[in-house]
Amino acid sequence: MIGGMSNAAYPLSRPRRNRHDAFTRRLVQEHRLHVDNLIWPIFVCEGENQRQKVDSMPGAERVSVDNVVEHVRQAVDLGIPAVAIFPVTPMSVRDATGTEALNPDNLMCRASRTIKEAFPDLGIIGDVALDPYTDHGHDGVIENGRILNDASVEILRQQALNQARAGNDIIAPSDMMDGRVKAIRETLDGNGYDTTRIMAYTAKYASAFYGPFRDALGSGSLLHGDKKTYQMDPANSDEAMREVEQDLREGADMIMVKPGMPYLDIIRRVRERFEVPTFAYQVSGEYAMLMGAIQNGWLDRDRTIMESLMAFKRAGCNGILTYFALDAARLLRSER
Repeated sequence: MIGGMSNAAYPLSRPRRNRHDAFTRRLVQEHRLHVDNLIWPIFVCEGENQRQKVDSMPGAERVSVDNVVEHVRQAVDLGIPAVAIFPVTPMSVRDATGTEALNPDNLMCRASRTIKEAFPDLGIIGDVALDPYTDHGHDGVIENGRILNDASVEILRQQALNQARAGNDIIAPSDMMDGRVKAIRETLDGNGYDTTRIMAYTAKYASAFYGPFRDALGSGSLLHGDKKTYQMDPANSDEAMREVEQDLREGADMIMVKPGMPYLDIIRRVRERFEVPTFAYQVSGEYAMLMGAIQNGWLDRDRTIMESLMAFKRAGCNGILTYFALDAARLLRSER
């Protein structure tokens, strides 16, 4: 008798039995996080011997091209398969149409060539959008206060080709202009880069979680207005399915949802409906929020990092862009 009740009153099926000890929990675990699921976003800046802290992203830093090999070596040594490069473009070369995006010696291209020469087997993902290069902080060309879709796409297709020539293995258009995947695919294929992949930022929402990233790139104060005419409404889910269908039809090889944790339902819907390689970006605001709680002692660092990343795997992600990539890779290595 237990508590006045006989054992017969209890169910024959007891889920807790499979949680009884560590080896059983390992045997029945449904999802596994692996280093191969990690992509490390990095920030590159001009100058020499530069390592600049990002105040709103504790632990993140901007590095100059002469330091980028040493910086990226950390990821290579941990077995991380790819890095995503984001340039901190000086105001002196920004203009209304993002001309610097087409410069074959711009910051992005120099960093890409340097990394590829040092680590030829490391995947390099290049962000394609005009906001790092415009003096107004928007992802496209502006005319009378309106973002011009088709004129912006014409620049984006040349930007993508510029990056492919610099050694970027994956082109990741994050601009959310209509038709840009098709235009980029045609341009890459027409210039002999038919194996260069496209990881489309397909469901990129007009989110409040991007603030620290814009701080890292020095573009937060530049933005005039908001990006709601081209980035998605956070209230919409069905619209994301239409965006995915269109990007796949136009030649996207991989699909991304951004931000990550607030949009796990979108990730799940994409994966279940389309069964294509699906990625998510655990964006700067998510990172800053978790790091703030970790640094205040409110959350356990290691468990929080791993649990947050497991959520992406459980939702259906093949890979996760995360500023926690190095931490997670080290923790995964220690579990072996």
